[in-house]
Amino acid sequence: MKLFLIFISLIVSSFFMLSLTNKLAAEEVWKIKEFDTFGYASVSGEIQHGDKLAFILLSDDNCETVSSWFTFYTWQDPSDFDQLVDKDIPIMLNGEIKISATVVSVIPFLNGKRVILTLGTFRIKEYIYLLHETYKEYQKYEIEIIDGFNFQASKYFDIAVNNWKLDNLIESISKAKEICKEINLEHS
Repeated sequence: MKLFLIFISLIVSSFFMLSLTNKLAAEEVWKIKEFDTFGYASVSGEIQHGDKLAFILLSDDNCETVSSWFTFYTWQDPSDFDQLVDKDIPIMLNGEIKISATVVSVIPFLNGKRVILTLGTFRIKEYIYLLHETYKEYQKYEIEIIDGFNFQASKYFDIAVNNWKLDNLIESISKAKEICKEINLEHS
């Protein structure tokens, strides 16, 4: 499982690095693509454009689950940053809901670090519906990395909050699911 997470984090990281080279217009655009055995949809952050929110659909489970990943770029560089890998850190969703996210990897990037985190893997219909309804209510999807037991957010993150527009979420995930199902057909 750990090798799988490392593989996925390297793939996602590669995608994020490549996506930084593209300048987007003022209107936020979903990126919907295929990579190896999964389809994904991602959108750039509004505070730090390079921070991505990604939804990954694996063909292994007939494209019925989605993994929710996001990245935070930081200039902070404490010597113990790597000890966060595989650890849960506290976050706040839309300023109201405290949960945790698991750090998948910490990768040197530009003059700082790119931290890849996951909220987990969920049944696609229920999770996307929940996100859609949350977005309708708040008109944003905001993640803030917050202090917690034995964790000080400012030690690791100079900008600890970002938000993403989830306009066209359902359509984008549906397209990523179509890509995922095509992968299934190719490998069957």
